[in-house]
Amino acid sequence: MKRKAIIVWLLGMILILVTCIAIPKKTLKTVELEETIPFSAIDSPIRIGFSMDTLLEERWLRDRDLFKEAVEALGAEIEIVAANGDDALQISQAEALIQSGIDLLVIVPHNAEATAAIVHKAHLADIQVIAYDRLVKNADLDLYVSFDNEQVGEMQAKAITALVPKGNYVFIGGAITDNNAHLLKKGVFNVLRPYIERGDIKIVYDQWTKDWTPVNAQANMEEALRTTNKQIDAVIAANDATAGGVIQALAAVGLAGQVPVAGQDADLAGVQRIVTGTQTMTVYKPIKMLTQEMAKLAVAMAKGEKVSAEQKVNNGKIEVPSVLLTPIAVNEHNLDSTVIFDGFHSFKDVYQVTSK
Repeated sequence: MKRKAIIVWLLGMILILVTCIAIPKKTLKTVELEETIPFSAIDSPIRIGFSMDTLLEERWLRDRDLFKEAVEALGAEIEIVAANGDDALQISQAEALIQSGIDLLVIVPHNAEATAAIVHKAHLADIQVIAYDRLVKNADLDLYVSFDNEQVGEMQAKAITALVPKGNYVFIGGAITDNNAHLLKKGVFNVLRPYIERGDIKIVYDQWTKDWTPVNAQANMEEALRTTNKQIDAVIAANDATAGGVIQALAAVGLAGQVPVAGQDADLAGVQRIVTGTQTMTVYKPIKMLTQEMAKLAVAMAKGEKVSAEQKVNNGKIEVPSVLLTPIAVNEHNLDSTVIFDGFHSFKDVYQVTSK
């Protein structure tokens, strides 16, 4: 019995020795190290996805750069994609952002209706969505941050009716797929309606501009000139890019500078035309203010913090919590104290056209 006990003891010691040799020292250290590191120390930074309609216009290049700068200043990361007016591409790009594990999605929709699918897909992945400057329609959108676009239209119409209280008006709208274009038009006609009802103003041409492009706006204006035999007293264009197309058409028939034209966005070309007298006014929407506010809200929401938005905008499905900033009407008299004073454009860039 004694001999048998000794053999059992020896077998047990051999088993223990083999087990210790089989476990690499590196593995033991790794386990111990992972147990001593707090989880917060290995957290990754907040990641914001930014799905943009286009980067083919000056204005959106500014938005991209300023928003990126503002997000990174808050310690977060940002991934930016642009579809350049392609609805299917914007949806697939947004899906790729969602699948990459972003913490929150910010979207500038090309098509207000089509991008509702993006919101739905993001929510399935437990990702909140903020609409940037343009509303997404018929979706359970989490937040909308923009300027008061109805007020933009009102500012345009007030500026032009102050100069031309009676006459034939042309309205060159933006893209029919963009909700902002509809809000802008609503604001314009809020002001024009009493003039129209009195018979002081007659709308002789009213057309949307596909994709907001100057070439399409120019074609619309050429048609307006043709169908009215050039009997046009004022034009309200949806933005400075479309205003540029309008002015090209007016210049071709010798009417540039004679017919007042309103735009918006305070693009460099637009404010230069104000200086030379071919464009009457624009509406300045301080983009730096917009991007900083958006970055602050986006990063807070991505961290799980609650944000307050007292305003609501109906998108056809819900009353979307909204933050709407105030735009500024700009003409030749306040260019220096607005877009130049803010550093949006330099004095040299705005006035260089007069010194050539």
